[in-house]
Amino acid sequence: MANKKSPAKGTGGKGRRALQGKGPTPPAEMRKGHPKQRAAQAKARRAQGRQQRKAPGRSTAELVVGRNSVVEALREDVPANALYVQQFIDTDDRVREAVHAASERGGVRLVEAPKPELDRMTNGMNHQGLVLQIPPYDYAHPEDLSAAAFDRGEEPLIVALDGVTDPRNLGAVVRSVAAFGGHGVVVPERRAAGMTAGAWKTSAGAAARVPVARATNLTRALEAYQKAGLTVVGLAADGELELGELRALDGPVVIVAGSEGKGLSRLVGETCDARVRIPMPGGAESLNAGVAAGIVLYETARRRA
Repeated sequence: MANKKSPAKGTGGKGRRALQGKGPTPPAEMRKGHPKQRAAQAKARRAQGRQQRKAPGRSTAELVVGRNSVVEALREDVPANALYVQQFIDTDDRVREAVHAASERGGVRLVEAPKPELDRMTNGMNHQGLVLQIPPYDYAHPEDLSAAAFDRGEEPLIVALDGVTDPRNLGAVVRSVAAFGGHGVVVPERRAAGMTAGAWKTSAGAAARVPVARATNLTRALEAYQKAGLTVVGLAADGELELGELRALDGPVVIVAGSEGKGLSRLVGETCDARVRIPMPGGAESLNAGVAAGIVLYETARRRA
């Protein structure tokens, strides 16, 4: 045994616990104070925040920024849950109209906020003292659209958009679906336009009547429609059939329109039961999704009438 003043022989000046060692070195992400651990913790916090902000089937809230944009959104009855007005703002006709419209509508909170707070909310954008908060859009499930039509004893008429990224195109399609008796619109969850304020404005109020569904995988959603008895018709400039030759429009049908530049993606095109071209004697190479879908919707409504 060693006394307190001198270590035991053969220990090299170390105590028993020191000689046992600390085991293998833990990964950098688990070492306290290590930069990789801080990065991992920050990533986890961001992921948790996104999960809390985004409920299933819903988009995230949107901000409309600037006096003209806010006034136009309120004029077009775009849904809103709060209007933020800068403190000590220099009022003009647009500010007065926005405040009056928000207060008359009901359900829209009027919030007075200092300029630094509005700068923070908008990431430094030129908000001009007005910020309108749009609530998250409540998307339907793709199968809900066909089920609702069948429940009413009607043949489903649905438009699916493949790779359409312009919200105005989406709004135009929603408006056409409402005009010609369709039952809804399906958009992919990723790399596609959603129901933003721009889509609401272009729909001219039709978005309040026509459900929009969001599909995690558009190809699988189309396959599910086929199993339910719907015919999937893709619009393509090089389609095998002309619109006048298509007989499927009398029954349950899904019309798929792609982007004006790329058209239908390969997988979606292969999933379609038929690919149809719209005759264009004027020689135009293509039509945007809103126009193309409107033409086919009109032809469908004409035949069904």
